[in-house]
Amino acid sequence: MRKALMIWGGWAGHEPEQSVAVFAPWLKEQGFDVTVANTLDVCTDASLMQSLSLFVPCWTMGQITGEQEKGILDAVAGGVGIAGWHGGMCDSFRWNCGYQFMTGGQFVAHPGGIIDYTVTITKPDDPIMQGLKDFQLKSEQYYMHVDPGNEVLATTTFSGEPDAPWVKGTVMPVVWKRRWGQGRVFYCSAGHVANDFKVPELRTIIQRGMLWAA
Repeated sequence: MRKALMIWGGWAGHEPEQSVAVFAPWLKEQGFDVTVANTLDVCTDASLMQSLSLFVPCWTMGQITGEQEKGILDAVAGGVGIAGWHGGMCDSFRWNCGYQFMTGGQFVAHPGGIIDYTVTITKPDDPIMQGLKDFQLKSEQYYMHVDPGNEVLATTTFSGEPDAPWVKGTVMPVVWKRRWGQGRVFYCSAGHVANDFKVPELRTIIQRGMLWAA
């Protein structure tokens, strides 16, 4: 049986525990042996980390020790898949460039806060996106610093309103996948709170992304 580890913590405003609870039962339905933890210390257990098929971090604005970070990076480099969303994966450890190098991006702003925006599917033939069309979200539209080596599957375009007119027209990746050593990396910048996953397209993208990473 494939094993998945989901960890939650950090800033409570992203509802990390509730968001993990959206997807943990689904992963079990897909045949995964799922462990849920709310401590980064599990990342130092090399035998556990290396036994995984999938690692799902949901930890915003935290601090991680060098040993904990190494546990994640080594596991993924060795072939463990990693998948996550929003600040839970790409605004986790702002001081750790190695972690950011692996994930392929880092949050820097969400102009306007909670706004209406469009997610544009750019690779409709990719298995993660197959059958999906562009869709609307009312949430945080993440402005990110991103790795140009990412394989981008969906984007969003910034209007610049109401408080960042200089970014009007900027096309920003929303969903991407990449490799880190032997491991697969999947990320989606949407998913501010658990209620966002009621949007069928978003939920489907994350579910498929986790399976692809695993």
